[in-house]
Amino acid sequence: MAKKNSAQSILAWGMMILLIAGLGGFGIDSFLGSRVTSIGSVGDRQISTQAYARALQSEMRAVEQQIGQPVTIAFAQQVGIDQQVRAQLITQAALENEAARIGISVGDENVQRTVVGIRAFQGPTGNFDMDAYRFALQNVGQSPAEFEEEVRRDAARGILQAATAAGVETPDNLRSALLGFYAMRHNFTLFTLTESNLPAPVADPDEPAIIAYYAANIADFTAPETRSITYAWLTPEMVLDTVEVDEDSIRALYEQRIDEFVQPERRLVERLVFGSDDEAQAAKARLDSGEMTFDALVEERGLSLEDADMGDVSEAQLGAAGAAVFGLVDAGTVVGPLPSNLGPALFRMNAILNAQETPYEDARDELRAELAGDGARRAIQDQQEGFDDLLAGGATLEQLAEETPMQLGTIDWNRDSNEGIAAYSEFGTAAAAVSADDFPELAGLSDGGLFAIRLDSVTPPTPRPIEDVREAVAAGARVAAVDAALQSMGQTLSADLVAEGPETFGETRDLSPEVFENITRLDRLTQVPATMLETIMTSDTNTPVMSVAEGRLLLVYVGETEAPDSADEQTEQLTGAINEQIGQALAQDVFTYFARALQAEAGITLNQPAIDAVHATFP
Repeated sequence: MAKKNSAQSILAWGMMILLIAGLGGFGIDSFLGSRVTSIGSVGDRQISTQAYARALQSEMRAVEQQIGQPVTIAFAQQVGIDQQVRAQLITQAALENEAARIGISVGDENVQRTVVGIRAFQGPTGNFDMDAYRFALQNVGQSPAEFEEEVRRDAARGILQAATAAGVETPDNLRSALLGFYAMRHNFTLFTLTESNLPAPVADPDEPAIIAYYAANIADFTAPETRSITYAWLTPEMVLDTVEVDEDSIRALYEQRIDEFVQPERRLVERLVFGSDDEAQAAKARLDSGEMTFDALVEERGLSLEDADMGDVSEAQLGAAGAAVFGLVDAGTVVGPLPSNLGPALFRMNAILNAQETPYEDARDELRAELAGDGARRAIQDQQEGFDDLLAGGATLEQLAEETPMQLGTIDWNRDSNEGIAAYSEFGTAAAAVSADDFPELAGLSDGGLFAIRLDSVTPPTPRPIEDVREAVAAGARVAAVDAALQSMGQTLSADLVAEGPETFGETRDLSPEVFENITRLDRLTQVPATMLETIMTSDTNTPVMSVAEGRLLLVYVGETEAPDSADEQTEQLTGAINEQIGQALAQDVFTYFARALQAEAGITLNQPAIDAVHATFP
């Protein structure tokens, strides 16, 4: 937990350094220049106004990225972002206060290792750069000494937090209960019977049965609400023929996307990088002698083939190793050591992808259609303001269609409509929401088109006349009759199944059962409905379970139940997941209680005027 929190803290510092280009622009420096420099304290540990401002701005930026719009301080206070930030800083201060009290600290080497590993402080070569370090800290109003002290305190907090949660494990009784529920192994035998197994065929339903079924299931034979809508619309396809595209533009687009149409020969390559030429040479020797395979070498380095996979690459992308790799002709051949941007490496060539070229003449029609589509969308956008003006001036959709290129149409729309303009989800959303009092307004379509609608009338959900749906009603009534007959037969057979046992039951009736063994709640069976499977798993041994639906009777004999198999891979994964999730939750609870106890013992003091002054610096 300490490592995780430490890594998160380091990442947070990196983000803050990159995101906050000096808090002075928000007036923080002016505030800090006054006598009040903290928003409060926990014990002897002060919470600086600058730390609060940085943390608050970082959290607000994070929320901005999530919701896709600017976050003001008023909004932050409304949703409690400021309270959350203060609570985090209070917890940190409580841990720092306790760490200082009991003498927890880290040495300079640990601080240095952390600082040089922060990406924001690295120069063009990827190594730590002192100038970049000082410049980044200067932008956030900190000196190296202040920042390094922050790093030291952060590490001390991590040590204390890790010590608090160390040794917290999932209780055995809780683990056993969860394993018993999810991994208990159930055995059962399933018999499937249909109409053909009935003692007598089911007759077709007569008129009273059809009428009764229609009345009992009227919702299935009711037409949905239908909305009569008049609309005007214009799509790029409608104006495509009016768009002129000159040959030079088509040729320019082809040249611009030449990499798409002219692809050089490529190779599927895997690369295994070593720390030195000697290591790479030794690995190649083991490979050549047959002592190791390339796959085994990758695994030996603690990597996977996905880590080594470079995908399909060109000769230029391989740099100095390109000529040697592209000189290979047999898939699976390994060459090296060769230089790479990460160090000496062995390369395995897995496949040759021949060069591909699509001539301009073959690509021309596709490119022209693309340019024409872009032009059509722009042409519609250029006319949108004029369409809006007409509607705002009181023009009807009919007048709009007469005076503009927009086309008029009508539709009896319901939730199942999916043809023509109803194929657009934007139209469906508008059609469902429009009311008779709404004036037509332009709205956009996903392909760049425009539309406006008017609700003419609404027909509420109406039962379809029985004569119009007689065939479907009769079919449904017959299925219901078959299900009723199967239900009656199943009740009799259930008693026989228990009395005879599944083997004798199947033999005497010439039924071939499906036998399921070691089924757990983690398994999914397509043959058994989920509700029935749950009933099976909660039923006593030697009992029947029955389900009838859609002309099929499922009859189950519940067999013995066995304890979870600890050696089973699925059970092992479940045990690991339980230990991890429950253990982490308990550890977090322990830490939360510990932090609250520290806060209560040390005492919390907050300076509301100082907090308000920090808030005043935000827009």
